[in-house]
Amino acid sequence: MELKSEITCPTCGYKKLERMPTDACWFFYDCNGCGVKLRPNAGDCCVFCSFGTIPCPPIQEARADGTGAICCGGR
Repeated sequence: MELKSEITCPTCGYKKLERMPTDACWFFYDCNGCGVKLRPNAGDCCVFCSFGTIPCPPIQEARADGTGAICCGGR
């Protein structure tokens, strides 16, 4: 399982490598480049799933074992 994901701001293009928590979601993320507050896109559970290079750990796990993609402790 990957625990680091690079978040890219869709407003300014700023990128930052972040360590993903395994026990919680990030519903909001403040861009260090332009200051915009990122929120997940419709249908995504967190900012890593919307703007990261790697989806959050619960989604990675669900994809690996073929179960339904339930995010952030919703099992």
